Amino acid sequence: MPTRSPVMPSEKELRQLAATRRRRQVQRRRASALGALGVLVLAVSIAIEAGSSGQGRKDGSAAPHVAVVPPPGEATRRRLAAESRAIDHVMDYASFIASGGGTKREIALTFDDGPGPYTPQVLRILRQFHVKATFFEVGFMERWFHSSTTKALQEGHTIGDHTERHAKLARLKRPEQREQIVSQAEWLEKLGAPRPRLFRPPFGSFDARTFRVLRNNEMLMVLWSVDSQDYRRPGAKAIVRRVLGAAKPGAIVLLHDAGGRRSQTVAALPEIIRKLRKRNFKLVTVPQLIMDDPPPPGQRLPRYRGVG
Repeated sequence: MPTRSPVMPSEKELRQLAATRRRRQVQRRRASALGALGVLVLAVSIAIEAGSSGQGRKDGSAAPHVAVVPPPGEATRRRLAAESRAIDHVMDYASFIASGGGTKREIALTFDDGPGPYTPQVLRILRQFHVKATFFEVGFMERWFHSSTTKALQEGHTIGDHTERHAKLARLKRPEQREQIVSQAEWLEKLGAPRPRLFRPPFGSFDARTFRVLRNNEMLMVLWSVDSQDYRRPGAKAIVRRVLGAAKPGAIVLLHDAGGRRSQTVAALPEIIRKLRKRNFKLVTVPQLIMDDPPPPGQRLPRYRGVG
């Protein structure tokens, strides 16, 4: 049988073959780059997981060098003492606060889940508008972003406790709840902050055991009356609209400076401040709100759903 002569590819087929080879080369380079990125992401995830587990906590090996806040001056000590007395007064008749009394045109802006990459931007805006706020912070985030905590303290903001690892406390036994709360309090003390008197439960999750732990540690639970829902990232305009729509005297506004991408919150914050002030609201910390406009006895305990 005669041997069949090989057919030479046409010029068009040669161009197609060359294009296919180029695509495959690009795909291999992309795969290589993604592989390297995957290794980096995995390494970072492992580092964060190790940090959040609390390993190395006793000897400080898991924590970076910490810049401690200088001791407060006399004026700051007097302010802190007055705030502590006001908190003690509220704790004589209540175990939580969801808003002030509503007798003065004051509103407290609060930020959860920090410190984080967006916290410096939030602090810069607050500094620009001469506003003091309250930050409820997560312990393991201090390992990487504690400089924002020390900056917030130096600028007169209030720092509260938001657990060590942003835990849903109602799912935990009492000793585990205590560990979550006390570990973050110890972190703040390590940074030179006063031992926190205010606590906010992540996800609005708590139970009777939470209140017992807080009472034993002389801490008041701070909930909220206005949920900006910024954790859903609905857009800066929607965040502004939700805050303004629910704003009233004594309100405590829930915002976030960490726990995800917070560029929308940063974009919304100046407009929130400007428009609240246009309505003649004074923006204060939660302790200042408690001093000026304490909540009445018998506030209803809110039930939160779908909280970030």
